[in-house]
Amino acid sequence: QVQLVESGGGLVQPGGSLRLSCAASGSIFSINYMGWYRQAPGKQREWVATITSGGSTKYADSVKGRFTISRDNAKNTVYLQMNSLKLEDTAVYYCKADWLRTTASSLGSDYWGQGTQVTVSS
Repeated sequence: QVQLVESGGGLVQPGGSLRLSCAASGSIFSINYMGWYRQAPGKQREWVATITSGGSTKYADSVKGRFTISRDNAKNTVYLQMNSLKLEDTAVYYCKADWLRTTASSLGSDYWGQGTQVTVSS
């Protein structure tokens, strides 16, 4: 059984930084994309950033230049370094593993973490 567990959320002042981590565990052969999404109160979940197994990254315009996504393939872990945080970054942050295969011959499936709260407040 595969699980994704996020950590690193918390309360931070505007302009501050946080680093989120998401570790995938269980029977894992490979993970294609890993990414971060967020959902603010009363809003739909939105995409934040994605990283491929080869290290290519993409960011939403709202976080470009402030957030950095990275991953450790050996640990099946993805990170999100968040700098210059703004009030509007307040949300529950979720990680996602796209096309996770449990064996070399299995088809991929998508998995979500349970979310971690990030609150930016003065």
